Amino acid sequence: MNLMKLRSVKLNDGLSMPPLGFGTSAPSKVPKTEVEEAVKRAIDVGYRHFDSAYMYLNEEEIGRAIQRKIADGAVKREDIFYTSKVWVTFLRPELVQTNLEMSLKKLGFSYVDLYLIHFPVPLKPGEELFPKDKDGKIIFDRVDLCATWEAMEKCKDSGLAKSIGVSNFNRRQLERILSKPRLKYKPVCNQVECHLYFNQSKLLEFCKSKDIILTAYGALGSDFRKEWVNQDAPVLLKDPVLNAVAARHRRTPAQVALRFQLQRGVVALAKSFNEKRIRENFQVFDFQLTPEDMETLSGLNKNIRYFSDTLFANHPDYPFNDEN
Repeated sequence: MNLMKLRSVKLNDGLSMPPLGFGTSAPSKVPKTEVEEAVKRAIDVGYRHFDSAYMYLNEEEIGRAIQRKIADGAVKREDIFYTSKVWVTFLRPELVQTNLEMSLKKLGFSYVDLYLIHFPVPLKPGEELFPKDKDGKIIFDRVDLCATWEAMEKCKDSGLAKSIGVSNFNRRQLERILSKPRLKYKPVCNQVECHLYFNQSKLLEFCKSKDIILTAYGALGSDFRKEWVNQDAPVLLKDPVLNAVAARHRRTPAQVALRFQLQRGVVALAKSFNEKRIRENFQVFDFQLTPEDMETLSGLNKNIRYFSDTLFANHPDYPFNDEN
């Protein structure tokens, strides 16, 4: 098996990204220093793709961890594939690059490898991540996402972002971008919740037809300490069918859940701050699931979302009201 071939996915703009990334979103209770240490451990293990966002409030720590590893000679900046995201209070076209520059300053980088629109629902600009009125209701903004995309294209042209894409877009919203007049660059990827209980098969098929990579967050289920996670959802990694497949391959359930995504052409984000699991989750390139395994695991789909932020649900662009 050609391991190097497995470790690079071609994007529609001619650049490449590693198919396995390290996710850094964490519950607010987790100290930021823990994220910093986890990123350093991940680099030591072999991860080169790191996913974060302005909204995660940890880019300073991630930047520091990567800069330390560069200073130590463990990696060079060009070895790292770093993703950030423009937050929804910065979706007005004139604010997109401002938000990117804020992230770059925190990171200590001159560019990001991938910049995404974090969520397709604009909120009122300002310092608050979730602006609310006096009654506690979220304050939406009116922004044409096609105009936001043009600002993203300028970020690519300026060299501040090597590639650009979207996150949490449904098919209808992707089509809106793809069909806009004078489209200069297609999104290279759409990062969405995707796991064995919510396998996004229709959206994956559509993305493949448009040469857009689907990137899976929540690929291992989710951390139930997060405020926006469905507490009633079943625990993915305890699924008996998944565990039976893992036992046959002498692998962990997490390794099989990640390998499933890689074999169907999905870029997967693995997230753990535990040293043992960081190492285990990277060991997915030296085994293969059989066609029967893939069919069995595909059958676990239950259309269950772990992530659902009801704050946005009343907005017409809320992507989860229309999954097509």
